[in-house]
Parts: sequence; C-alpha cells; structure tokens
Amino acid sequence: QVQLVESGGGLVQAGDSLRLSCVVSGQTASAYYMGWFRQAPGKDREIVAAISRSGSNSYYTDSVKGRFTISRDNVENTIYLQMNSVKPEDTAAYYCAASTRVGIAILTTSYRYWGQGTQVTVSS
Repeated sequence: QVQLVESGGGLVQAGDSLRLSCVVSGQTASAYYMGWFRQAPGKDREIVAAISRSGSNSYYTDSVKGRFTISRDNVENTIYLQMNSVKPEDTAAYYCAASTRVGIAILTTSYRYWGQGTQVTVSS
C-alpha cells in the first residue's frame, strides 16, 4: 500500500518562502507521476504542479508559474514544492498525490493515492 505524508506547511507572511515535502512509502516514488494539489475552503481541489517520473518534465498552473517549483528526489522517495513570493490567495490545504498514468496528469481523477494534506496560511 502506497502512503504519502506531507510536511512543511505553516503560517507565513506574504512574500515569504516555504518548502513542502512529500515522502512516499510502500513503493518506490519513481513508479509514479506526482502532483501537488490545493484546496481552499469552499473551493474545489485544484492542481498546483506536477512532475514526471524522471523529473525531466513538469507542469504548473498559471497562478504559480515563476513562483513555485516542483522537484523530486527518487533516491529519497521525496517530492518537494518550493513556494516563493507567496500570496494570501495561496492559502489552502496542500495535498501530494501519486498517479499511475503514463504522461501528464492534471486532473484529480487521474491520481490514485493521496496524502492527508498540510495547511499553508499566508497572511497579508
């Protein structure tokens, strides 16, 4: 059984930086296309960023391009989301997810395994 555990969330001020981590256990992380999603209160869960199995290709939603960076360390079975210049609208619960799809996966339905989430709150 694959387990995903996120960490690194917290309360920060606008303009600060934060790095989220997601540790994969039960299977090697390199078997999965990985994504970070977020969900704000009253809103649908949305893709933030995604990364291919090798780490050579990535996807970002428009609102985080140039500010967030997704990366992975398949030796450590860990996926990261570096968040720079955060804004109050980045406030949400952030979830790590693993997909068995071949190729890009940006829909929640494309992901089979999910973590419990880590809260990020950005004050203005």
